[in-house]
This record gives sequence, C-alpha cells and structure tokens, in this order.
Amino acid sequence: MSAPATFRCHQTAAWAGLQACFDASGKTFDLREAFAANPRRFSDFSQDAPHVFADLSKNLINASVQALLLDLAHQCGLEQHRDAMFAGEKINRTEDRAVMHFLLRNPPRAQVDRAQAATEKIANELSLVHETLAAMLTYAEQVRVDGAITDIVNIGIGGSDLGPQMAVLALEEFRLPGKRLHFVSNVDGHELAGVLAQLQPQNTLFLIASKTFTTTETMTNAVSAKLWFEAQGGKDIARHFAALTTNVAAANAFGISTTFGFWDWVGGRYSLWSAIGLPLAIAIGAQGFRDFLAGAHAMDEHFRSAPLERNLPVRLGLLDVWYRNFHGFTSRSIAPYSSALRRLPAYLQQLEMESNGKRVDVNGQALPFATAPVLWGEPGTNGQHAYFQMLHQGTDVVPVEFVAVKKAGHGLPGHHEKLLANVLAQAQALMLGKHDAGGHKHFPGNRPSTFLLLDELTPASLGSLIALQEHRVFVSGAIWGINSFDQWGVELGKVLARDIEARLATGDDTGLDGSTSGLLQKIISG
Repeated sequence: MSAPATFRCHQTAAWAGLQACFDASGKTFDLREAFAANPRRFSDFSQDAPHVFADLSKNLINASVQALLLDLAHQCGLEQHRDAMFAGEKINRTEDRAVMHFLLRNPPRAQVDRAQAATEKIANELSLVHETLAAMLTYAEQVRVDGAITDIVNIGIGGSDLGPQMAVLALEEFRLPGKRLHFVSNVDGHELAGVLAQLQPQNTLFLIASKTFTTTETMTNAVSAKLWFEAQGGKDIARHFAALTTNVAAANAFGISTTFGFWDWVGGRYSLWSAIGLPLAIAIGAQGFRDFLAGAHAMDEHFRSAPLERNLPVRLGLLDVWYRNFHGFTSRSIAPYSSALRRLPAYLQQLEMESNGKRVDVNGQALPFATAPVLWGEPGTNGQHAYFQMLHQGTDVVPVEFVAVKKAGHGLPGHHEKLLANVLAQAQALMLGKHDAGGHKHFPGNRPSTFLLLDELTPASLGSLIALQEHRVFVSGAIWGINSFDQWGVELGKVLARDIEARLATGDDTGLDGSTSGLLQKIISG
C-alpha cells in the first residue's frame, strides 16, 4: 500500500457544502432550540467507545453538518491515510519515517490485519517491541522490590516528561507505597535543586530520558544530578542511573549500563507507551502497565475498524475542523473534573499543538486555512474560580471539553457528588445561559461543550483516553493535509540558544538585532 495522495480539503465538494451550511444556519444554530426540536438529540449525538462514553449533543452540529463532515472525511481520503499508518507506510514524509506508536500497545499475539501481516517490517518490529517491553517491565519490578530505592527521578523534557508525569499523577491510586517519583524537565536549575534537596544518593534512582542522549535540557540536568550524586558520596553510577535512549554508547560513556531503547517511528509525544513509560511501570507495576497498553490498544482497534459515523476519534477530529475552519474558534479548553488528571491539559497541549501547529501541507505548500487551535485548561473545580467567567460571559466562544469520572478513587464522603454536580452544572450553564435585562448577570448560553465520561480512572481507561486523543489529532491533521508527526518548529530556537549562550560569556553582540543585543547587554552588565 502506498501513502495516499494529498487532498486539499478546502477544494472538496463537502467543504463547499459545509460553508454553505454554516452560512445558511450554522452561524445562528441554537442548542436550546435543537434540544426542543429533537427529544432524541442526546442519544443521536452520544456514543460508547472503549472505556469512554462521549456526549457530543451540546455541540453546534446537527445531522446535516455531521453528514457533510463525514463526506469531507471520505473525500479527503481519511480512511486510506489511517490504513497507511496502520500498515507501516512512511506517512511522516519530511523525516521519511513510519508512524507506528500503535505497535507499542499491540498484545504479543494480537491479530493483525492482512496489510500488516504482509509486511515483514511490522512483524519484526513487533517482536522487538515485546522483547524491549519485557526487559523494561522486569527492571521495573526489580526497582519496585528494592527497598533501598525510595526515590525515582525522571529527567527528561517534552514527551519524555509530560507523558509519564501526567500518567503517574493520574494513577496515584494504583501506585506502590514507599516509592516517591519526581520529574525534572526545565533547564532552570531551581527545579532540579528543589528535587535534589529532598534526596539521599543511596536511596535514589535517576532515569535519564533522551532518545539521542544529547537533548540540552535533559543532559544539563543529568550532568548536574551526577555531580551531586558523586559529591554526596554516591559510588555506584551503574546502580543508581538508568537511561531511556537509543544512544547506548553515550549512555555507557556517562557511566550507565542499564538502557532501554525505542525506535525512530516513535515520536516524542507518542512515546509514553515505550521505555519512556518506565516511571509509570515502576509506579503501577508490570500488570498495571500492560493494562494501560491494553486500554490504548482497544481504542486503536475502535479507530481502525469502527464505521466513521460511529468512530469516536473521527467524530471528535471532524468536530475540531468544523469549529476551527467554519466557526473560527481559535482555542479549546480542557476541563478534567478529576484532580488526578491535573496534568492532562499540559499533555494535550503538546500532543495537539506540536502535531498540528503547522502552516504548510505535507508538500511544503502554504495552507489557506487555519489549523490547530490553542489548547488550555485546568482541573475542575479550580478552573471555575479562575477562567470560567470568560467561558460564560466573555466575547470569545471557546468550546470546552469536560472529562469526568463516575466512580471516585477515594472514600471521603460528599466530595465526589459535589464534583459531579459541578461538572454537570457547568456544561448545562454554558448551553442554557440565563437572561438578565440588566446585562451584568446575563449569560448568553449556546456555548458548546463535549463531555467525556469514564466509569473509573484506571490504567486501562487512562490508556484508552490518551489513545483517543492521539487519533483525534491524527484525524484533523489528515483532513488538513499536514504532517502531524514532525516538529521542525522547535528547532530554530534551539540553534539560536546555542549561539546566544556563547555570547553571554563573551558579551559579543556582533550581528544581533537591536532588541536581542540590548537585552544581552542588560543581562551581562554589572
């Protein structure tokens, strides 16, 4: 199977149909009228998917819009692009790489489709995946039973930090007592210093997470951690440091003998399922980690096989296109009503904005339409007392994605009922609003939201929720015809930083622009 041709979504008949639909009725669509006119609206626009129930009924869509969005998916070759990914085609064209993070959560003897079975590379890679996974989980169990190790410090950045940190916090209820996990990412030394102040070298394991073992922030922190360890009397680097990297030689030169690698078809923001997930495996154990992978695999199979009209990642991704390109909404707020999911907004920021924050298509041609929205948010109910004022009464319409959990992971009486009452009330208030002739207490309502509901927050349900978001980003990126799997936008600042770091030592501002020169001199003066 070859990669599908590039489709310009704005030139399809469906795109024109959506624009006409928006102009005729979409811009004045009223949710309150829609519910009054259709008693079945909730069931028509909600669905079950693996471990996740989704209510889309409070979004600015109707059957006509949904049908046109599905037509758009067909006309843009979404199914072919999805199938190309699952077949191991090199859909990451700018880096000439396949995109196969889904293999990381395939069961060892999973039934693969005919396209995969015919691909020797897929079979070979899956064998290596499970060999590495077994070794990583064996090591995780060894750390878990090692009573001398009380603190595990993960040193990484981006996908090597956001994913494992988010997941470890989310699954706090499943963590092994007696092990503290810390995460250091920022090159700002205050972060590492604050963690080191809590540690004893003989009780600490450092995990250095860098695919290349050259990432500036990670290696700066790793070197400082090693210097601290030795200065505090630490003697056995090999016992107290492990590396999650493909650069085994560099790790060995550092003094590390325990390494776990991954592959060039695993992007950083999709690497939680790989050896980068070692902190999570230590926290929740080998079986917990396998349950986490299984939940994600269930969502993979749903995305791969469900009809588009009942395919939740597809429906969410198409909704994102409808809001971004026709309604012109520039952002989406993520509101997890679970303190355990407090780092989910930050994780999703990288997943979506690094994937789809692109201005050119896969051929490098400028796009005449908008792509990724800004993602932002905080856990409820904290967000209600911070930015929900703007969501309800501000001049911009911001779609909100609520995430709630039916069953609490604690036994404190009364708390969870209040939490659930608040999330339901906020979604209701955004839609219904409230009339006030005086103005100050007027809520316009008709503000859209999506509601994702988990029965419980478990390793399996978290895995499914994250995979849902990955595939949703894939869908909108495929419709826009962009490469969701490169990230060239992070490179320029890195290059310039190396130049400026040298200038901070010398004061040389030759060739700099006026502002950078002035700031450089201001910083080094005195």
